[in-house]
Amino acid sequence: MSELKILSLGWGIQSWTMAAMIALGELEPVDFAVHSNTTWDRESTYDFEKQHTQWLVEHGINVVTVRAENPQPVTDGGIVVIPAFNTPTDKGHSQIRRRCTNDWKIKPLRDFIRAELERRNIDKTPAVVEQWLGISFDEFQRAKDADVKYILHRYPLLEKKMTRNDCIQWLIKNNLPSPGKSSCTFCPYHSMDEWKRIKRAGGNDWSTVIQIDEKIRSNALPGTYPNFVHPSCKPVNNAVRIPEDDGYVQRDLFDTSDTVDSDTPCDSGYCFM
Repeated sequence: MSELKILSLGWGIQSWTMAAMIALGELEPVDFAVHSNTTWDRESTYDFEKQHTQWLVEHGINVVTVRAENPQPVTDGGIVVIPAFNTPTDKGHSQIRRRCTNDWKIKPLRDFIRAELERRNIDKTPAVVEQWLGISFDEFQRAKDADVKYILHRYPLLEKKMTRNDCIQWLIKNNLPSPGKSSCTFCPYHSMDEWKRIKRAGGNDWSTVIQIDEKIRSNALPGTYPNFVHPSCKPVNNAVRIPEDDGYVQRDLFDTSDTVDSDTPCDSGYCFM
């Protein structure tokens, strides 16, 4: 039987719904709701977190934020840790092995869990930790077992057969707001429509995208191919085109950038929750 229950709180729709369900008594309590802060999420996500953390605390939830020591897209040694695109191949563009999910989200959370087990003098026996992940019924294929024996993954939304839209409807029913999508602004897994949405919104989020896109090339190791956040292997500001670039203000006729939710998720459900 698990002796420590952890909710992985990404401040997206699914994990926020689970946290709110705990707060309102529709799910049993957990010991902690832990947010692995990459420091690169959208401003709207951080605004939502600031506005609603206290609400969770007032409803008896211990909210903890953890982060990597130095969550940078390029290490001091010039190694790119995000799955950037580089040289074309016969099968399309090659992509760098992704390290960001593990380094920025999984490892800080695991460090917290191990420290808490040690503080409680609990051995790392099989399934001693129950970790809740916000994967909904429409994305059941993302559900995976933990890669360590002492953690048991649990998926309450799958148990309830709740889709992402069901989560939104539950929040409406309970007079609670819905957060936007949670992900790093410059994530190379964004869909084409999502890139357009971020550029159209502009502000600091888009500025960060451009900055990081340039940084992963300017800080690249000598003799390596240039890296890009966009699969076209072009600077993102040129690769992502919207009508406003040409002076138009109307939306694209077939633009679904505010509704499409087709991004590829990070492994183990730690991202885009």
